Amino acid sequence: MSQAIELTQNLLGRRSVTPADEGCQQLMGQRLTAAGFVVEHLPYGSVHNLWARRGRAPPLFCFAGHTDVVPSGPLEEWHSDPFVPVIRDGVLYGRGAADMKSGLAAMLTATEEFVAARPRHIGSIAFLITSDEEGPSVDGTRRVVQTLSERGEHIDWCLVGEPSSELSIGDTIKVGRRGSLSGRLTVHGVQGHVAYPQLAENPVHTLAPALAELTRREWDRGTEHFQPTSFQVSNLNAGTGAPNVIPGELKARFNLRYSPVQTIDKLKASVEAILQRHAVRYTLEWYVSGEPFYTAPGLLCDAVGEAVAEVTGVLPTLSTGGGTSDGRFIAPLGAQVVELGVVNASIHKVNECVRLTDIEALHRMYFNVLQKLLGGGL
Repeated sequence: MSQAIELTQNLLGRRSVTPADEGCQQLMGQRLTAAGFVVEHLPYGSVHNLWARRGRAPPLFCFAGHTDVVPSGPLEEWHSDPFVPVIRDGVLYGRGAADMKSGLAAMLTATEEFVAARPRHIGSIAFLITSDEEGPSVDGTRRVVQTLSERGEHIDWCLVGEPSSELSIGDTIKVGRRGSLSGRLTVHGVQGHVAYPQLAENPVHTLAPALAELTRREWDRGTEHFQPTSFQVSNLNAGTGAPNVIPGELKARFNLRYSPVQTIDKLKASVEAILQRHAVRYTLEWYVSGEPFYTAPGLLCDAVGEAVAEVTGVLPTLSTGGGTSDGRFIAPLGAQVVELGVVNASIHKVNECVRLTDIEALHRMYFNVLQKLLGGGL
């Protein structure tokens, strides 16, 4: 069994439900120290972060990822304990198998192999690992990046190990992500009896026309590299539970995944203009999870694409689809950011799993990337 698979199993056995780390970063740090890295543990609040660097010369290549996982969900629906790694028919099961402990194992073992073969590689290699990717994402990568910026450390290339593949390992790499803007909306009405609507103000009825316009609206048509902006309601609550009471208040949560043709201010103004046009009495709080970023074809994209093709025989598709990732915190510093990981079909689901052959293939891909970008030395 390969070292990458063994390390994946070791990490899966640690119940690191966000923001817990359960010793994952300690284990990784020990191995990185042995490989010649200077390791720093950077805790912020209840979040564990690791920054490890080998070398001081530019360019700096960084592997980024997270040790935290989402909760297991209904235990009765799992075929085995989600925190006891089990192999069945060449597939490794466990919470975090795909998202993203197999990616962490592959990047670490690939780096160990690379520095053993190229101890005097050009440039520097770093690891940025957090336990706050699946949570609020406040005290994790965001805070580490601030620390790096304050002390003048600049990441040139970053490979995030998120599960980017769709149907087979390496078929898709992420070269950007749309922005994410969320709103917490409260619609104010007047509670009353359903038989006397003239004495009440139903916030459900008030919001309905505005909501219909928001959901039908074509915000934009996207760009060559980005899907169009989308508006989705995630939560909608009103009422007392009684069938004869008009609610006095409605609460809604919604999200805009937006392409670079938009701005945060423009989106806010458009939403509020629609609410006001329909005479909705409201309070609205806004939250920005991340702004869009895009890495154009260049050294990093080319190296990752070629590294994948050397293993699979096929160049990957370049995509900006899907949700957000911690790449949104790294890209604004001027880094080129690409995401490459295992197949994402089982992430956040019960019986999360990864093929053993995919872990080994990802290890080879990561090794190839290092060789192409930093392998000039001996």
